[in-house]
Amino acid sequence: MGSTSSAARESARPATTDRRGAVVAALMLSMALAALDATIVSTAVPQIVGDLGGFSVFSWLFSGYLLAVTVTLPVYGKLSDTFGRKPVLVAGSVVFLVGSLLCALAWNMGALIAFRVVQGLGGGALQGTVQTLAADLYPLKDRPRIQSKLSTVWAVSAVAGPGLGGMLAAYADWRWIFLVNLPIGAVALWLIVRHLHEPGREKRTHARVDWAGALAVFACGGVLLTALVQGGVAWPWLSAPSFALFGTGLALVAVVVLVERRAAEPIIPGWVWRRRTIAAVNLALGALGLLMVAPTVFLPTYAQSVLGLAPVAAGFVLSVWTLSWPVSAALSQHVYRRIGFRNTAMLGIGAAALILFAFPFLPYPGQAWQPTLLMLLLGAALGLFQLPLIVGVQSTVGWAERGTTTASVLFCRQSGQTVGAAVFGAVANGVLAARLGGASDLDSVTRALGSGTAPEATRRAIADAVHAVYFGASCAAALAFLVLLFLAPRKFPVLGD
Repeated sequence: MGSTSSAARESARPATTDRRGAVVAALMLSMALAALDATIVSTAVPQIVGDLGGFSVFSWLFSGYLLAVTVTLPVYGKLSDTFGRKPVLVAGSVVFLVGSLLCALAWNMGALIAFRVVQGLGGGALQGTVQTLAADLYPLKDRPRIQSKLSTVWAVSAVAGPGLGGMLAAYADWRWIFLVNLPIGAVALWLIVRHLHEPGREKRTHARVDWAGALAVFACGGVLLTALVQGGVAWPWLSAPSFALFGTGLALVAVVVLVERRAAEPIIPGWVWRRRTIAAVNLALGALGLLMVAPTVFLPTYAQSVLGLAPVAAGFVLSVWTLSWPVSAALSQHVYRRIGFRNTAMLGIGAAALILFAFPFLPYPGQAWQPTLLMLLLGAALGLFQLPLIVGVQSTVGWAERGTTTASVLFCRQSGQTVGAAVFGAVANGVLAARLGGASDLDSVTRALGSGTAPEATRRAIADAVHAVYFGASCAAALAFLVLLFLAPRKFPVLGD
């Protein structure tokens, strides 16, 4: 009996040690592609619009991609648990690369948006399956090492994306933003095909894919996220399109629940929310996505408009958290081995709440080093928060449930960011309207500042708006702390490797 269980554990290794380095390199390349593509287009928008037109709908270059990534995460998570990680990652990589090639060949803005959605359909497989394979490859004691590497790749790629996109658009052609994915993605795909060998498992001859549930989840997520992304931008919140989308989304939620309850192998199984540990981590990382909107979206505007920094210097103020986040994440294992996953995460998010709360008390106009120091500390706090939760929750499930669990965590974090962008955008615009009168919004005000025509009162109004957003982000961090305190078990039910 003992030898049988030992053999079973040994067979659970998805790659031999000598191949693992090549697989990890492929995972890091795939993660870099997914992270870059979420941001690399932003600085090339003027060149793209000048070539293709379609200024009124260019925001869908970002929204379409992110929506496709978010709503497909649960589907790919379930598919990887059913058929294995390798076929899902290979198929997702192919779809992503095909989408990249099509984007480079786009002939108008409508085609480019459609092909960005195709990219997103592949990007969802990259994000979820890479994180799941990272847990498959390493035993619990070594998982912080690979997760910190992926965190570093994600952070650096996300920050470097706008600069790289601007360089390619200025010195080459905007189409190279998408063509550059092809050789990188091809190398990652080749490494996966050649070196990733998953163990022989019991064949699931009766495994059925819940296509009805997948379609319902995709439709529901797409409608609700579209309502959040476009509300207050393309149309007012209290308008017929908003009411129609939210009403349709709520109806589709009921459809998803009905379909999933009847499915033999649902895309979103009920145990994801019935298990305290997974439910708590989902909610806590949803709050993380919410609070991350404050620095990533609003800090660059604050740095340029209030502090008067150039775009490059403003980018540096934001990017410093990419230095402290992975270092803190890598060191977090020494903390959670002593006090546990939950307490370590609570320590990190509690510190993050205090740091975010301190931002509104910065002097006006202040010095650049002040928000830079806060961002450095915030990165360290969030590294101590996120990685223990991801490593911990992945360690509470076996191979057959790890893909679904990881996808649910990432889905909640992505959804939190979408909700945060909508909520904090409304908060910022509301503060500006109150300070300046009329229907002022952040976009129009920052454009006025760029032209050098805005008075000092406008800069103060922007500072107040960003301070309000940071206060909201501190509340989101406090909410995550309370979720972990009252919902998460004190000790995660970790399974043996």
